[in-house]
Formats: sequence, structure tokens, C-alpha cells
Amino acid sequence: MAFVGELAEKYNTVSIVGMAKNSGKTTALNYLLEEAYDEGLLCAVTSTGRDGETTDLVTTTEKPKVYLFSDSIVSVPEQLYELAETGLEILRRTQYRTALGNVLICRVAESGYVQIAGPGSIREHKRLCDDMRSYGCDIVFIDGAIDRKSIAAPESSDAIILATGAVISRSLKVVVEETVHIVNLYRTPVLEDEEARSIFEKEDKGVYRILAMDDEYRVKDPGVRTALGAGSTLDSIIDEHTRYLYIPGAFTESIVGGINPKKLRNITLVLPDPTRIFIGATRWQQLLKRGMKLRVMENIEVAAVTVNPYAPAGYHFDHEQLRSAVADALGDVPV
Repeated sequence: MAFVGELAEKYNTVSIVGMAKNSGKTTALNYLLEEAYDEGLLCAVTSTGRDGETTDLVTTTEKPKVYLFSDSIVSVPEQLYELAETGLEILRRTQYRTALGNVLICRVAESGYVQIAGPGSIREHKRLCDDMRSYGCDIVFIDGAIDRKSIAAPESSDAIILATGAVISRSLKVVVEETVHIVNLYRTPVLEDEEARSIFEKEDKGVYRILAMDDEYRVKDPGVRTALGAGSTLDSIIDEHTRYLYIPGAFTESIVGGINPKKLRNITLVLPDPTRIFIGATRWQQLLKRGMKLRVMENIEVAAVTVNPYAPAGYHFDHEQLRSAVADALGDVPV
């Protein structure tokens, strides 16, 4: 069975997430779409931003266009509809808004190039994917476009394909280390304490606040909405009875640096998901070795990693050497 067939058997929705621009994300998407067409699978495609244009609107570099096969389902904002290089049958005009107009759900009449885009909101994207699946799709692919971090969030899709490559660094060692770091972060263990989970889910519902929980499952609200710049405040609310510290926003080095290392070893930090972590590979390993314990409410399924040996700056790696190095370091993840 082709790899895309294995994806379709396991997942309804897969996001393709780039570690950086020019990591080969669109090329990976085109490959999967072609393989799906050869296998007789019906795909739907949407994006968290805009993709399919010939020139990157941020870097002004050339980029591959998105090629969709006939009968594919695609999300296209009103202002991009006329730019499609093939015929599109409008199936539904949605209420999902973008800067380029409301999103249209279309069927591709004949194979060709299409510029795609979708809503920026994760919740709206989730609903859009459900809408597109109602037209009989075997799998929905979400192109990460600009908002790479948020689209990796577990509520946006069932799994991700992570695109990495030479653009990360001129050093093959660094490319491998950073890629392994991201995959490991996405696999951060989930919080298994069901009582704590239910309390955090209830307390954080729509409120978005930091919470401390003691060994009797009592919750303390320090009145802090973001941990950024509040390391000393968090340190002050941690005592010998504190069991968990729930941080709903960004998790950075400055936050950890403000907490007494001894206190940090005696509690478990809890995040909604791994996309909130903004700490580099070297510092992360140091923190783990010093006893930091971290759990997430939901982690992220990494279905595969793709590697691009070329960088826009003009340098490149041997493609098999890069693939093998990443594959050997990851072990059980298809590369």
C-alpha cells in the first residue's frame, strides 16, 4: 500500500507543517496529492494562510504551485477564485472569512494549479475540514502556510507531517538535532492524572489563566494571565504542597529561569499542548537533566517527516545522507 493510503486509513485530517519557510512543505503536499490520485483516493485541500502562488509573498522567492487533480475538493477565498488555472465548481459559499473574502468550497473540474486559502482560526478550520469531508473525501490535507505553529496544534488535525531541511542550518548536525527536538516536543507525555485533567479543563474553559494545584487538588489562581515576565510571581505561589502548575500560554526560558530550581524539580508543569513550548534543543535538554517535569493535556501525532536537501541560500546536502541521518535519529518515524 502506498504511504498516502496508510495515512488515509489512520487519519481523517493531516496537517503539513514546515519548520521554516522553504523546508519543502508544498513539494511534500504535491507528492502526496499525486500519490493519492494514482491510488484512486479523493483528497480535500485547505490552508491556514495562502498557498499556491508562484512567488512567496514574504520572501519574494520562487515557490512551487499546488497542483490539484480532477474531483479534488478545495477551499478557495472569493478573491482567489478567478486566479485558478483550471475550472472550479462552487459547492458551497461558507461564512468562514479571510482577508481575501469568504471561503468557497469547490470541486476541481479538471486537473490544474489552484491557489488555496482558509480561515486563520483553528476552530473554524476544524469545522471547514468537517464540511469538506462531507463530500466523500478519503483524507483532508491542511497546508500550514504562514501560521506553522498553531496549525500543528492537536485540535486542528489528527496528525502532522513535519517538513524540515537544509534551510534550518548549514550544519547537517544542527538540522538533525533541531528536527529531533521538535518531534520529541510534540511527543511530550500527556497528563495521566484524570482528576487534575478534569479540573484544569473546567477551570481554563474560555478563561485562559495560570493555575496552581496542590496535593489535595485545590486550585490557586495567582491572577496572572500570561507567564511571560512573571517567573518570580509563579515562584512565589509554589510551596511544598504544590503539585502542578498549569500554564496556558507561551512557555519560554524566562519563565523557567524565574522559578527556583529546587521548586521546579518538585512540581509538574502542565501545558495545553506542545506548540506552546519556545525553548531551543540545547537548553531543553539541560532543563530535563536538572529535573524539570512537563506534561501536556494533548500531544501531537507525527505521521512522518519530510526532508528538503536544498536551501534558498544556495547550499545543499546530499539527499540520501540527510534522509538517513534524520531517519536514524528519529527511529520509528517514517522519513
